[in-house]
Amino acid sequence: MSIDTTTIIAAALGMGAGLGMLLIVAGSRTPLASAPSRRTGLVRAARGRVGDRRVVLRLAIAVGVGVLAGVLTGWVVGAVLAAAAVWFLPRLVGPDHAHVRRVARIEAIASWTEMLRDVLSAAAGLEQAVLATAPLAPAAIRGEVATLAARLESGQRLAPALRALARELDDPTADLVLAALVLAAEHQARQLGDLLGSLATTARGQAAMRMRVETGRARTRTSVRVIAATTLAFAAGVVVFNRAYLDVYNSATGQVVLLTIGALFAAGFAWLARIATSGAQARVLTLDTADAAGTLGGSRDGRGR
Repeated sequence: MSIDTTTIIAAALGMGAGLGMLLIVAGSRTPLASAPSRRTGLVRAARGRVGDRRVVLRLAIAVGVGVLAGVLTGWVVGAVLAAAAVWFLPRLVGPDHAHVRRVARIEAIASWTEMLRDVLSAAAGLEQAVLATAPLAPAAIRGEVATLAARLESGQRLAPALRALARELDDPTADLVLAALVLAAEHQARQLGDLLGSLATTARGQAAMRMRVETGRARTRTSVRVIAATTLAFAAGVVVFNRAYLDVYNSATGQVVLLTIGALFAAGFAWLARIATSGAQARVLTLDTADAAGTLGGSRDGRGR
């Protein structure tokens, strides 16, 4: 057995051992976040475990590919660039999950607003409407609305609880709806049902507009995928079929040059990702100005419509 084959086998075994250790750590990790209710806490804990495992798995795969690339090429910089490519490229060439989540959240806010409007039309108070709709809230915001209901059940006043919900949702469309609810809780606003209906219509229009924008960016994302795939295929082809062409990078100076080239490609890919990915919309309202934390055991607001 040659030395090169032994090195490759040792690297593969080390990579497998490292992956196993990372998965064990991910499986035994316990989220530290607390929740006002047991049900909400279980939901958040489950989401945290799934998110942690995905991150650890991605990290393990990136490290493994980096080690393998380093063994095959003998380049430290090559190992770093390979690991960075595995870590960042899925975000570049994959779907815009952040956009999908934002659109789903806006539509969920619109649906929940319509639920509140319908419950309020049955002569229920605002706080009772929130508690009644919490179990039926759309999945995209159900955890946050359940937390809001738990705060109200524990004795927190409605207006501070709504401000806390605005911070958790962190969405400009949610700010519009929650600002109306805060005003109704503090000043007993009239015709709140009609206002909520208008806000729900606005939210659905906002979601439709974002979908149209994403459709326009689909061509750009396709171009980004083609550029990234072509670049990676060319690099892999040179490494596999014409290794002697890359011997110039075996020296320390060559490694520095390779690092510079990799940094330039990374900057270009980051720029392309910024063009192809929709950014978060800036919030136009903030509800954290007064008594955002709230008090426990205080009097409750929002009894009227």
